[in-house]
Amino acid sequence: MSQVHLGIDVGGTASRWVACDTTGALVARGSASGATAHVFNPAEHARLAGVFASVAAELSAAGFEAASLCAGMTGFGQPATAEIRAMASAALGLAPDAVLVMDDIAMAYAAHFRPGEGHLISAGTGSIGIHITSKGEVVRVGGRGILIDDAGSGSWIALEALDQMYRALDHTGSFDELSELAAEMFLAVGGNSWSDVRQFIYAGDRGRIGTLAVGVARAAEAGDQTALDILRRAGAELAGLGEALSKRAGAGPLALIGGVLNLHPVISEEIAWRFPGVEVTRPVIDSAFSAARLGVSEAGQAWLPLLARGLSTP
Repeated sequence: MSQVHLGIDVGGTASRWVACDTTGALVARGSASGATAHVFNPAEHARLAGVFASVAAELSAAGFEAASLCAGMTGFGQPATAEIRAMASAALGLAPDAVLVMDDIAMAYAAHFRPGEGHLISAGTGSIGIHITSKGEVVRVGGRGILIDDAGSGSWIALEALDQMYRALDHTGSFDELSELAAEMFLAVGGNSWSDVRQFIYAGDRGRIGTLAVGVARAAEAGDQTALDILRRAGAELAGLGEALSKRAGAGPLALIGGVLNLHPVISEEIAWRFPGVEVTRPVIDSAFSAARLGVSEAGQAWLPLLARGLSTP
């Protein structure tokens, strides 16, 4: 069997993997079910083990065997490092020291920046910002979930819209003041009664709630000013993550990733105008591919010592 370097990006709903040869050329790519790094939960432990087993089976069927693994996963915490390394090692036939594990946002940062080079903001179902110093210290802002914050995320946008709708109903007895927004939100929910909305929100997870942000974007495109204001405020909240990182880690280029940025131009515009003179970009990051090439790429050489030692939070 041919040896390959493996990168895996483990997400809550789906996982993606890439295999590269010793020169860093892509030789295989695939997907697996979703999982998290919450291995303290037996069900999540089984899901993550299933991801590693699935990837191992696909590699073997293609005539490859892993020589190393770099994996980023949602929900990762440093205390789980040894256990997750052991799980991956057992499934893929690797020595534990050939396995690097980290959270998915750190892996995305390493895919785009060198250590200490800039700030990364991710806005999807949730929202989070990160900077990793040249010494491997992690400065993280946001990312605490919709019950606490996640301002500017898809879930936040959806809940802000519903809040505005039902406040209008309480004060006027109808949705007439926000008719376009209400119509799009009810379309996304699949019903226009409070029972429909209540079931959608309270019986679902944050990923499902976040899908309603598309309704807000459609209303904004149709000229609904309340929807447009919510999206503008989402941009301001995401800019706040960048401002917090700049305050704590110093000024630097700002990279924006995540599906929320595709909802409406006003979100990125709101962020950009708050950072005059700063390079603000929206890169397309292939975390799994970059992780697989970590050992052979020039950029990877700056990361390997830090990742092998383990990133730290000061």
